[in-house]
Amino acid sequence: MKRPDLKIKPIKNGTVIDHITVNKSLYVLNILGLPSPEVKDITVAMNVSSKEMGRKDILKIENRELHPREVDQIALIAPKATINIIKDYEIVEKNKVQLSSEFVGIIKCTNPKCISNHEGEPINSKFSVVSTSPTELRCKYCDRIIKSKDIDLQFS
Repeated sequence: MKRPDLKIKPIKNGTVIDHITVNKSLYVLNILGLPSPEVKDITVAMNVSSKEMGRKDILKIENRELHPREVDQIALIAPKATINIIKDYEIVEKNKVQLSSEFVGIIKCTNPKCISNHEGEPINSKFSVVSTSPTELRCKYCDRIIKSKDIDLQFS
């Protein structure tokens, strides 16, 4: 039986983010500040079939590698994501995202009275991981617990 053609063209150099939670790829693009004039080729595949997850999203980004802060943010919204580094059409590095034990200045506290939300001198939010499945975080200032569906990322 002839193998069907690939639906998504390969990239020569860059990053492939696979196993993104279904319908979260647009959030990942926002985290990465994409689209942008510097990055020309981006492929977005949404709601594609996956043996492991049932359905998933995939991003292919030509000539772009991720910063650790970006990977931390992706881990919060797509905890099963895999980051693949591509060089000359080959995967040279493959890593699953992992939740850090603490997040500083990445998440907005949902408590409007939290000191991290007050105007004036800025105070970076600080959250620690309470649970990884499902993801739950605790604000270090007000002890508010935030569930994964309520995470509001701060973009710099």
